[in-house]
Amino acid sequence: MTKRKAESVAGPKTTGSKVPLVRRGEVKSLGGAKSDEWNLILGAQVVQSLWTKHSDETTRSIQIDAAVAALEEVAPRDVLEGMMVAQMIAAHNAAMECYGRAMIGDQTFEGRHSNLNQANKLSRTSAALLDALNKHRGKGQQKVTVEHVHVHAGGQAVVGTIESPGGGGQSKLKEQPHAKQIAHAPEPALRGANSERDAMPVPRNGERQM
Repeated sequence: MTKRKAESVAGPKTTGSKVPLVRRGEVKSLGGAKSDEWNLILGAQVVQSLWTKHSDETTRSIQIDAAVAALEEVAPRDVLEGMMVAQMIAAHNAAMECYGRAMIGDQTFEGRHSNLNQANKLSRTSAALLDALNKHRGKGQQKVTVEHVHVHAGGQAVVGTIESPGGGGQSKLKEQPHAKQIAHAPEPALRGANSERDAMPVPRNGERQM
């Protein structure tokens, strides 16, 4: 991360109202968008979620650099990912602030309990955002799980998509969970060694030649 990028996200020190732009696409790693305006605004929103009231200039600079570095490390690939990552970082920072406040001595039990309760909610929010991000990044992937498949002697099990006769559409077994498609095709049984044979005529005593 360059110093110029961090200063652009933090905004000018004089007015603090405008965010100077950099070259087109240079800060896409911050917000995942093609628009540098969006990427810088998103980075500024993450920085504004930091608790810097009691931070000196050096500490504030470190906090800003760390927040921007976190955005770049996760590397959102589109606008939706950028929003989820920004909220996740903000929720994490707020949760850690509440955890820190809960450790302050000489406070009431209610105050400590309130801080821990808020920290717990924020931690859950951060985890939910992470789960949503993982699901968003994993969209389009299909997982086929086959459980308890029994194949009897002379049978064949086929897992996957089964084409219908005539090269038409694809046949799906909707009643099978987890996209299971099992086809059973018994083979013809072989004749055993003790199978019934044709009866052979046996001459009686009276018909035998002496």
